[in-house]
Amino acid sequence: MTTPRAIQFSFLAREQSEGAGAVVRRSVGTPQLRNFTPFLMLDHFRIPPGAGFPDHPHRGQETITYLLKGGVDHEDFAGNKGTIGPGDLQFMTAGRGIMHAEMPVQTEDINVGMQLWVDLPENLKSCEPRYRDLRAGEIPVASADDGKVEVKVISGKSQGVESLKDLAYTPVWFLDVTVRPGGKVTQELPQGWNAFAYTLEGTVTFGDGTKEVGETVTPYHNVVFERGGDVVTADVEEGAAEAARFILVAGLPLDQPVVQYGPFVTTSKEAVYQAMMDFQTSSNGFERAANWESEIGKSMGRVR
Repeated sequence: MTTPRAIQFSFLAREQSEGAGAVVRRSVGTPQLRNFTPFLMLDHFRIPPGAGFPDHPHRGQETITYLLKGGVDHEDFAGNKGTIGPGDLQFMTAGRGIMHAEMPVQTEDINVGMQLWVDLPENLKSCEPRYRDLRAGEIPVASADDGKVEVKVISGKSQGVESLKDLAYTPVWFLDVTVRPGGKVTQELPQGWNAFAYTLEGTVTFGDGTKEVGETVTPYHNVVFERGGDVVTADVEEGAAEAARFILVAGLPLDQPVVQYGPFVTTSKEAVYQAMMDFQTSSNGFERAANWESEIGKSMGRVR
């Protein structure tokens, strides 16, 4: 027997400005949903040409960037650089320190994607930075309900299909789910993990283990599930005008404090102060930040 997860609450992610000219719908990391362990932030971003996220530091977290449309260039102080396109992802572990820039490909009209910040366990916060690009063609796809449901298994498992391994240090499942009119999916999730869905397109009804009728949700909402239970159910009514698309994310909760100051995520105030000092003095992981300037961010100036 499987137990459906009840819905704790849901809310609309409203647009706000971020970076230099970018617009984001932030849901995790807002007063409605702050530090939903291990998740620190979720942004649904739109970046026009000429905007972006010029040179900036990170410490103590991992980021998962999922591009839906357009292209984003990346460059860091260690000489790493690259571009992700539609359907591609980048998993970045900031660890003890990274400084990088993320800028849209200038030939695109608009660049749309998701960026999720995931906390690192205390014992890994001082690890060396690393990257793992995941290309659209590498992502296995599962199907259900006679083809009415398609799941891109970015990280985790769905309908018996497993993702590639070793994408991030903190255990996270990340699924891109499309449900066509008349379709229904029952998705397993690891017991005890925190989980949420973020709706991108169409209208979808998520089942609720405490009610006979679930909650029907339109785009740009974050649906937070209770920790109890082992499946999430979602369906789209037969006569719907379009398919529904959402990402379903689950992560292993971390039993540790979260102390965050902008891009620095630690477990104590002292460690945050130390991170700020290390960045300002280019030390303890930020040595290569001294006088470094990315090529892709030069047009926008350096943000310190």
